[in-house]
Amino acid sequence: MQAEECVPEPNASVYFISPQDNYVSKSSEVKIVFGIKNFDILPAGTIGCNSGHHHLVINAELPNLSRPIPSTENYIHFGKGQTETTINLKPGKHTLQLLVGDYAHIPHKNPIFSEKINIEVISSE
Repeated sequence: MQAEECVPEPNASVYFISPQDNYVSKSSEVKIVFGIKNFDILPAGTIGCNSGHHHLVINAELPNLSRPIPSTENYIHFGKGQTETTINLKPGKHTLQLLVGDYAHIPHKNPIFSEKINIEVISSE
């Protein structure tokens, strides 16, 4: 099977189970739970149709969707197939967005990304 033969389901979607948009955290530690519909989560390096893994975009725009997703403090990779994480954020307003990448960290031909959500951290405890 060639990866190019795998076209994501047209109704595949990725979303935040938590937190919700406009969430206010009293702690710098924020637990994030990823949701996905009509798509499988597999570790990076594993080729499979209708599959990939999560990337969390923090305080940034989506990257070039035809290139591998960068790995920086703004683009966090979950290449082991993780579906949740806890991140530390400084006090202030932040944006979060999910983007699914294929086995090679490249967004799919029909990119799957969530709506951008806003959260605010009001303490550094």
